[in-house]
Amino acid sequence: MDFSLTEQQAMFQSMIRDFATNVIKPVAARIDEEGRFPSDIFKKAAELGIFGLTIDEKYGGNNGDYVSMVLCSEEISKACAALCTIILGTVSLGFYPIDKFGTEAQRMKYAPSVVKGDVICCFALTESGAGSDAGALQTTATRVGDYFVLNGNKIFITNGAEASIAVVFATEDKSKGSKGISAFIVESNTPGYSVGKLENKMGIHGSSTAELIFENCRIPKTNQLGESGKGLRYALETIDSSRVTVAAQALGIAQAAFDEALSYSKTRVQFGKPLCQHQAIQWMLADMATQIDAVRLMVYRAAWLKDHGKSYVKEAAMAKLYAGEVSSFVTNRAVQIYGGYGYCKDYPMERFLRDAKITEIYEGTSEMQRMTIARALMT
Repeated sequence: MDFSLTEQQAMFQSMIRDFATNVIKPVAARIDEEGRFPSDIFKKAAELGIFGLTIDEKYGGNNGDYVSMVLCSEEISKACAALCTIILGTVSLGFYPIDKFGTEAQRMKYAPSVVKGDVICCFALTESGAGSDAGALQTTATRVGDYFVLNGNKIFITNGAEASIAVVFATEDKSKGSKGISAFIVESNTPGYSVGKLENKMGIHGSSTAELIFENCRIPKTNQLGESGKGLRYALETIDSSRVTVAAQALGIAQAAFDEALSYSKTRVQFGKPLCQHQAIQWMLADMATQIDAVRLMVYRAAWLKDHGKSYVKEAAMAKLYAGEVSSFVTNRAVQIYGGYGYCKDYPMERFLRDAKITEIYEGTSEMQRMTIARALMT
């Protein structure tokens, strides 16, 4: 088994690490405090080719692999998990179904703008009554001639406030249940499309989480994504893929918290010696380091399986489940090592703790990951 990165992957990792350390990290606390969309950093990320990483070269992308996408997610999350969420919301969620299930005309229309960072994408699936139970959505798509008319509300939509393009999932035929759900590409300037409530969240403050409202929103049939009735399958395949990058996000948050806690433990003196020389702290650090290492192997394995066209759904669910729970554990321990300082906003520990929690919830809760894993084990 070869656990090393290729030369190209290692170079890419180094480039993203430098960008995250020198450009993102110095402003991460301000992004969190202000809760603002970091448009300047977003454009710089586009200039590095991050948004075109997995997109075909003929659309201006880099035709890169998924391991590189995982490396990107991990490194950026070490500096600012909110920016990573914005990137993943566009690349791994919003544009992914267009790239994978769309027509050539649809890819040609939208991909170049995504690559350049000129547009932001979002993935509009979740509703108040359809969270983990995605097949229960109530938003409707009614065919009227050469158009579809959308009506309904979506909630908890990452990038919802800034997105120019939304992939919206709606029911064409309620009598067919989940097999009546289709997917549509909706541009935000379409009449009847509006942004509703913005959520005031615990963490990832620089990334908007918004309600989207569709009131007689009329879109051309050419904006239907793929085939009628296959929308839920498209959504679930997208989420399966995105779980790997969210697991990498959780990994990055955990690694950043560990690095800070380890460094602090070497300089903070109590009872006449540095914290790191006290066995209680040593055992905390040992547990944290071991779990982070295990997560990294699981995340990289899932990405490798995807890159090589192998089944990876179970492995993605395992990586997402463990990474989210480890990230919460590690950030909690890191706050404990910092003591009172860890509870104060002068240090990044409390931000890491707040940001980590969402990785146990979005892209499928930990409970849903266990269901996915169990189903795979039973087949």
